Amino acid sequence: MSTWRNWAGTESATGIETLRPGSADELAAAVKSAAEQGKKLKAVGSGHSFTGCSVPQEVMVRLDGLSSIIHADKESGRVTVGAGTGLRKLNAGLAAFDLAMANLGDIDKQTISGAISTGTHGTGARLGGLATQVVGLDLVTADGSALHCSADENPDVFAAARVSVGALGVISSLTLRCVPAFLLRAQEMPMPLADVLDGFDELADGNDHFEFYWFPHTDVALTKRNNRVGPDVGAAPVSRVRGWVDDELLSNKVFELTNRIAVRRPGLVPRINQFASRALSAREYVDSSYQVFCSERNVVFRESEYAVPRADVVEVIWRLREWIDASGSRIPFPIEVRVAAPDDIWLSTAYGRDTAYVAIHQYHRLPHDPYFQAFERIVDDYQARPHWGKLHTLTAAELRERYPRFDDFLAVRDRLDPGHTFGNTYTRQVFG
Repeated sequence: MSTWRNWAGTESATGIETLRPGSADELAAAVKSAAEQGKKLKAVGSGHSFTGCSVPQEVMVRLDGLSSIIHADKESGRVTVGAGTGLRKLNAGLAAFDLAMANLGDIDKQTISGAISTGTHGTGARLGGLATQVVGLDLVTADGSALHCSADENPDVFAAARVSVGALGVISSLTLRCVPAFLLRAQEMPMPLADVLDGFDELADGNDHFEFYWFPHTDVALTKRNNRVGPDVGAAPVSRVRGWVDDELLSNKVFELTNRIAVRRPGLVPRINQFASRALSAREYVDSSYQVFCSERNVVFRESEYAVPRADVVEVIWRLREWIDASGSRIPFPIEVRVAAPDDIWLSTAYGRDTAYVAIHQYHRLPHDPYFQAFERIVDDYQARPHWGKLHTLTAAELRERYPRFDDFLAVRDRLDPGHTFGNTYTRQVFG
């Protein structure tokens, strides 16, 4: 028996039976055995979700033994990987085949199956989240059978399983549609928040990947524009010293220190943020796509993120700013804004609409409830959809109104897992 705890410390479980299958057959046998005994079973990846989506109640399946590239076809770009493969390992492995994911989020600590199951995404007005890059997957269902899913084979399960919050079964492997490895030119620079919001559509549409971070209590946002370079442009990465100063010293060690100061002296937060925004300096470099997309994040925090119709995001940010200014709350963490194209995955936060993501954060030693609750009240006016792995309070009744295929998903779930072997407290909250 063991104890499990997620990265953020928001969820834990004790007295859990832990299984570590070394193959898809061992996984199927483990699932079948647990189901026959009436036990609840959850596959657990890196534990990077803030919600209870992966909390095991009785049996925890660790997929470390299914963590490799199984097959790679450089010509077609199709790569099959074990479900437990970490994104960092996957990115390095793809690079060895001169391939890459077309889009990534900014953290690479998750497993590939955990990332797609919770709807993890990057940014790009013409690009979808990680799950849109999946063209096939193998799912072990509650009776221990293996079900292959794609657009042509079990298409309803495929539409449901790419973002399933682990409620349909345990993914054993996935096939990804990758692209030839590419370089990105990263341009990072501070801008007045008003200018960013006034020109948001031009910035989002005019760059392959655009996002910005706004520091509450300031008028400044850090903008990040990542664009593919031409074939005649070579890599020009950040120097080792500059990279260490920017990404390790300032973004982690100094940021941890300033957050600890904020705990003791919350009245200093506006001045700390003003200093941080002034300390930002522009930088430009060219590097492998995954090196540009992903950053090291070691400061522990709490996070809530909602997807809103892209046309509404500027209004959401202005309203959020008004609340922060009026509330007296002190927020040392920046607010992150990204974009995505519509997709057809039933429980994707970008299903059927151009989407913008607003992610708010709070240091783990500071209270977050009033801030997160106010955020939820604001975005509730825009049919917002919560990230499945980040803190929210919505229930099945509310989610049904925001996902046109919600009941279709539940029908697939009831067919594949009538006894809810893969359920837990969180799935009962969001699926009823």
